[in-house]
Amino acid sequence: MKLIDRFVGRELIVNVLFAIAVLSLVLVVGNIFRKLLPLLVNHDVPWEFLVTFIAYVLPFSLIFTIPWGLLTAILLVFGRLSADNELIALRANGVSVTRVCLPLAFLAVVSTVLCLWLNVSVAPAAQEKLRSSIFDLATQNPIALFGGDQVIDQFPGRKIYVGKKEGNKLENILVFQMDEHDLPFRVTHARTGKLETDLPNKRLLLHLYHARYQERDAKDPYDLRKIRDGISLAEGTLPISLEELYEREKKRPSRSALSLSQLMDQLKYGARRDRSATRTEINKRFSFPFSCIAFALIGVPLGITTHRRETSVGFATGLVVAIFYFLFIIIADTMRGNAKIHPELLVWFPNVLFIVLGAWLFRRLSKQ
Repeated sequence: MKLIDRFVGRELIVNVLFAIAVLSLVLVVGNIFRKLLPLLVNHDVPWEFLVTFIAYVLPFSLIFTIPWGLLTAILLVFGRLSADNELIALRANGVSVTRVCLPLAFLAVVSTVLCLWLNVSVAPAAQEKLRSSIFDLATQNPIALFGGDQVIDQFPGRKIYVGKKEGNKLENILVFQMDEHDLPFRVTHARTGKLETDLPNKRLLLHLYHARYQERDAKDPYDLRKIRDGISLAEGTLPISLEELYEREKKRPSRSALSLSQLMDQLKYGARRDRSATRTEINKRFSFPFSCIAFALIGVPLGITTHRRETSVGFATGLVVAIFYFLFIIIADTMRGNAKIHPELLVWFPNVLFIVLGAWLFRRLSKQ
């Protein structure tokens, strides 16, 4: 039996690590493309910031990829055992399916404990660190927000287009000053320019050279025929306040970035209307790790009954089951503010459903 345990355990661990690596890579790269690719390509963002970003995003990704990877590994391993008739041979020699699954039970418990640690402690702290690092980038190096052939709209009341950027030197600059209706009432064009930071006064100084501007009619801004040309400047300086940018970056972190003690304080002392969302977040952190046990119970019968050894089939089946599970979590998270439907209990529903269904399927399988 030790030989069987080593074989099944080794196959499970290898496939779990492979699935976690692939799924984590997809999630991390997706976050990089969604949030950082424009900054990395067009801006002077240091590469060490990319490494920091990956380090802080990875724990949050592992929350999803460990259960998902475990499910995929179970489908692959037990699908191959079934396809090669190895389970039939073991059962013919008096080894039950329950005994074969003993290494899986140990791995599922370890994965649950690891996910619980990540959910409760590591991932929220990493999210807060990520938010702080983005704030540091915006406040310590605001020039990095500018890029070539892009519109910069982070600054209130202005939209700035830069055709080309080399260091702090800019070419082909368009500055749109916006009114309360988000219409440009003044457009300034400059051939070249230069950026200078004035962090003590929380502002950027945009030096413009060979500039001219156009202005809309104040009474009828929609009539483009009334646009009039302004004066031309050989050199001018446009101060850009960073106050609102700083305040926006310092905004209160989301609940997913709060520690468990902060959530408990918020539940105890916070506004009554926010308590349902806080309870849902707390329950989600404790319920989600038990998806490892739920996936282990339902994964074995699915893997054996699919009777396929192809990796693509295992990944596809795992994807369908995981999406079905995560759908309930997303629904509960969306309804977290509605206390009447008790979303804090809804986050436990997929665990109960999958554990009951998996136990029933496993019992049927063991009696065959």
